[in-house]
Amino acid sequence: MQATMALPGTVPVPMAAGSLEAYIQTVNRFPLLSAEEERAYARRFREHDDLESARQLVLSHLRLVVAVARGYLGYGLPHADLIQEGNIGLMKAVKRFDPARGVRLVSFAIHWIRAEIHEYVLRNWRLVKVATTKAQRKLFFNLRSMKPGLAPLSGDEIERIATDLNVKPEEVTEMETRLAGRDVAFEADDNDEDVYAPVHYLAAGEDAEPSRQLEVEESERVQAAGLNKALAGLDPRSRRIIEARWLREKDSATLHDLAAEFKVSAERIRQIEAKALEKMRKVMQAGEPPLALPAPA
Repeated sequence: MQATMALPGTVPVPMAAGSLEAYIQTVNRFPLLSAEEERAYARRFREHDDLESARQLVLSHLRLVVAVARGYLGYGLPHADLIQEGNIGLMKAVKRFDPARGVRLVSFAIHWIRAEIHEYVLRNWRLVKVATTKAQRKLFFNLRSMKPGLAPLSGDEIERIATDLNVKPEEVTEMETRLAGRDVAFEADDNDEDVYAPVHYLAAGEDAEPSRQLEVEESERVQAAGLNKALAGLDPRSRRIIEARWLREKDSATLHDLAAEFKVSAERIRQIEAKALEKMRKVMQAGEPPLALPAPA
């Protein structure tokens, strides 16, 4: 059995528990506060920042957290973690509790306890978030209990749930589909030859590695900037010849085509082209990485 240490005139404080069962047994032994005791502790905490009073308010409601957390075990998360998150919510509630409002702490705290547990479940139930909007969160935490069975919802059942929760029918259908899905391991079990895991069909190899893709994109950007700078340094006729000969994706112009356009010989076009390419190489070699231009024909 778990040991406790007593504070004068206060509820015993639990020491480190050896197991979840021991913790639950201990918190269930804490006596509940009367309305008068609760108000007195709350006033002392609010008016005098008495942390010991806040401690007693928390300890007397730990059993409430355990009970609330038990309702979220269906999401496959550790009960101890759910309790821990609920305890955070309880402490937030104690910090904000105002006894002058005339309500018991249990009624005020349950909202904060559930809110913290909800956030924890949504963060950890799946890596891919299944509920981000207010309507989706409402469906996420209520749809399982509102379904009459394990079979898919019928049209009438979808309409009824949508009306009860004040959401759209299509949102009910979407959340049912999400909850019916399951997580898939990135790599399959080595002993299961029939499973085709994502690792088999996702892009692989050095070129598919994100940092390598960024490197390639940056290199292409720098090369494009260098090419534009080199072209800008050419006279209009030389730029026209280079673009027609080397920068078209298809149907590149021949020396004779350009000779006819500029009314000079094909040999003259070749000379202009060679001189322009050499000039471009010098401009582009000043930057990194240089673009390897083809040798003139």
